[in-house]
Formats: sequence, structure tokens, C-alpha cells
Amino acid sequence: MIQEIKNIRYAGGNNFFLLAGPCVVESEENVFEIAEHLLKITDKLKIPFVFKASFKKANRSRIDSFTGIGDEKALKILQKVKEQLYVPVVTDIHSPEDAKKTEGFDIDILQIPAFLSRQTDLLIAAAKTGKYVNIKKGQFMSPDAMKFAAQKVIDSGNNRIILTDRGTMFGYGDLIVDFRSVPIMKKTGFPVIVDITHSLQQPNRSSGVTGGQPEMIETIGKAAIAVGADGIFMETHPNPAKAKSDGANMLYLNSAEELLKRLVKIREAIISFQ
Repeated sequence: MIQEIKNIRYAGGNNFFLLAGPCVVESEENVFEIAEHLLKITDKLKIPFVFKASFKKANRSRIDSFTGIGDEKALKILQKVKEQLYVPVVTDIHSPEDAKKTEGFDIDILQIPAFLSRQTDLLIAAAKTGKYVNIKKGQFMSPDAMKFAAQKVIDSGNNRIILTDRGTMFGYGDLIVDFRSVPIMKKTGFPVIVDITHSLQQPNRSSGVTGGQPEMIETIGKAAIAVGADGIFMETHPNPAKAKSDGANMLYLNSAEELLKRLVKIREAIISFQ
């Protein structure tokens, strides 16, 4: 199904696809630096690529946390990426009003944040745009329960659905990835992604800023490909320490190529045994 996304390259092959970019649109310069770098890598490795950046961040631990540069300004930058680099784009929405805002822009995939995966009004609004809807599994949900979230989109007239695992709550301050989620969610018939950066978040830090374990990104990525994930989601930045959102669990941009090379080799090995 992912092959139908406009402007996606290499979709006819056996490779996994990649949703990647910064957590949020920080500036046009930052967005294009990341998008151009990832595009060169994915073209070299023949990985179908969708550029990701949120046009705003609504789920923040503290009121003084960065939320964005302005909705319309950020959406225009995403539109520019699509038009100038000829790549599909994905962005988060947090409310039915956000879904309406994206209708004037050529956004390919609307992403439903994990905390909002049970919000019926949001899922219906996303479905009615006709765009692809990537539903992230709630940290509090079983993988089997995701079929009900998907059904809300289907019942609203849209079967362009992707499901993403991004970890499950493991106590108050940590997440764990249950890789049984991949084959369970694939029973729905929709593509399944593993988010290899948010899965390493350590929420509810005493500072009010989420922590993370970025040194484990490669481990989670390798395991995701090995169990048959259709795609990988990751956030990356030239300098995660200065990223305005989720820097604690981001991948350094200059580490992306070596990581993706290793994941492609694992994918090739898996395909050879099928």
C-alpha cells in the first residue's frame, strides 16, 4: 500500500521504508539540511523515504517547552520540501482542527501521536482528509487493540492506514519494546513501522524534560527489521543536544548512513531466507 504514496522512490523493491527527520520544524534551514542529507543516503541505499517533521508540538511536559514556529509557517516549509526535493512528507496532528489546517497543503501522511491513538474525533478527522493516517500505538495499549483504532479510520471511509509501535510503558519512567507487536499488528493487513527513537524515551523525568537512551537506537532498529517490520521511523538532528524537542532520544544526523547500511543488510538477509 505504501507504494501508492506520491513521489515515493524505490517503492517497488523489497527494502523497508523510512520515515525520518527532526521532531519539529525549527527553521527552514534546519529542515532542508536534514531532508537533503537523508535523501542522499536513501537514494544511495534505495530506501523508500518520507520526510518527517511536526508543524507543531502540542504534548509538552512544561508550558515553557518549545511548541513550534507557527503552524502556517511550518506547513509552508514542509510544502517547500515536498515541491523542491520531490519527497513525500508526514506530520503530526493533535486535534480535528489540525487536520483541517493540513488540507490546504500537500501533506502525504498525517500522524496520530501515541497518546491520542484512541481519540475518535481525531481519527475521524484525519480519515476524512483522504490522506494516509499513521497511527502510533498508545504506550498504554496492547498491539491487538490497534485494530480498533484502525477500524475507526476504515469506518470513516479511508483505508490508507499505517500502524507504528513506539514502545510500551514499563513503570513510571521507562518504555520497553515488545517485538511481538510487529506480527500482531501486521495481521490487520496494514504496513507496520517501529519507531526506533521514541521507543527509547524515558518519560516523567523529575526535571519535566523527557530523557532517553540513544545509544540503543541501533539495537532497536536491528531487532525491528529482523522481526519483519515494514518500515522504520526515527528522529534525527545535526546536534541533538540543541534540538528544540526530543533531543535526548534522537540520532545524530551524521550517524544515519552507517545505521541504515546495517539495517539494509539485515533486510537483505531476511528476504533471502523467505
